[in-house]
Amino acid sequence: MIALLRLATLGLLIGLWWLAAHAGSALIPTPLATARAAVTMAHDGRLWTATLQSLAVYAAGLGLAVVAGIAAGLLMGGFRLLGNTLELYVMALAATPRVAFIPLIIVLLGLGFEAKVAIIFLGAVMPIVLNTYAGVLNADGELVEMARSAGASRAQIFRRILLPGALPFIVVGLRLGATIGLINTVVAELYTAVRGLGGLLAIYGNTFQMAPYFVVVLVLAAIGTLVTQGLRRVELRMERWRYDGG
Repeated sequence: MIALLRLATLGLLIGLWWLAAHAGSALIPTPLATARAAVTMAHDGRLWTATLQSLAVYAAGLGLAVVAGIAAGLLMGGFRLLGNTLELYVMALAATPRVAFIPLIIVLLGLGFEAKVAIIFLGAVMPIVLNTYAGVLNADGELVEMARSAGASRAQIFRRILLPGALPFIVVGLRLGATIGLINTVVAELYTAVRGLGGLLAIYGNTFQMAPYFVVVLVLAAIGTLVTQGLRRVELRMERWRYDGG
């Protein structure tokens, strides 16, 4: 049923796209023109090369953000003194637009791969840290006290109580971080060396080549959909692990 509704929605969106393209705006290509542009870009290799370039920096930045964000959130939530000390600064950093750090990153790291990874990392890590921290703080305090009174070590409390209890929050943080990381991938490619899908967006947008421009936008949307759906599968597996007792 859900699959049919999604297909019907897709058909409706394509129909609206076709109507908008035929309403007189030269800036909106038809679905057929976009498909032809996609075939051309795939055939000459431009699309594959740019996609692989973007995926490389996206995976590196998001991977670092996942490791650092979950670790930082668990430490802040597990050690209340540390959490109370750092919370103000983490909130301040989360509220600061990441674009403000781009000139500094470029000065320190240049315009290459490392700068792009740093920009993606900064965008993706904050939601993961904050959601992991909130998940640990949301743990059942009475259950933690019972475990301590029963002689459980801090590591056992982390693994058996705090981490399973924080899983729903962590997954939300991962999904937000993955989405923001993908956005920052395009931003990084626009502000640094013009490469990848962001570079293609800049080239086609500046020259008003709207059919290939739409192809790049659709590829980015497809990547975002695949990542979020993959995280949904991870969430289901983690839920089973959670209720099996870790």
